[in-house]
Amino acid sequence: MENDCLFCKIIKGEIPSHKIYEDESTYAFLDIHPINRGHTLVVPKEHHENIYDTPSEVFQSVMKTVHLLASKIKQAIGSEGINIGINNERAAGQLVFHLHAHIIPRWSDDGHMHWHGNPYQTGEIETIKDIITQEFK
Repeated sequence: MENDCLFCKIIKGEIPSHKIYEDESTYAFLDIHPINRGHTLVVPKEHHENIYDTPSEVFQSVMKTVHLLASKIKQAIGSEGINIGINNERAAGQLVFHLHAHIIPRWSDDGHMHWHGNPYQTGEIETIKDIITQEFK
């Protein structure tokens, strides 16, 4: 755990939270600045800044908890759907640099916009595919 990490302090009980679930490797609590009521954060108890430095087994434990909680939160809150999200790095909206997954209850009339698409230019999709797949070689 990192000494100055907000989520590490929450996990250690140094900062109060509204915990909804905990197991040996993850901790889940209500976001204090929710998109919608029931917005929950799932964090690994081990400190990892984002998806890039998180070991596969730690990431899998987070996703196992997300999978367990998503339907329970949807049922409890009575939402019409759920968004699951992980922001990695500041450009993607990460504000706390401890890996965390958002479980966000959604309603069709909640006023939150979904992402708009940015279509590829002619031939661009093949170029992007080639650039990405080169990383696997």
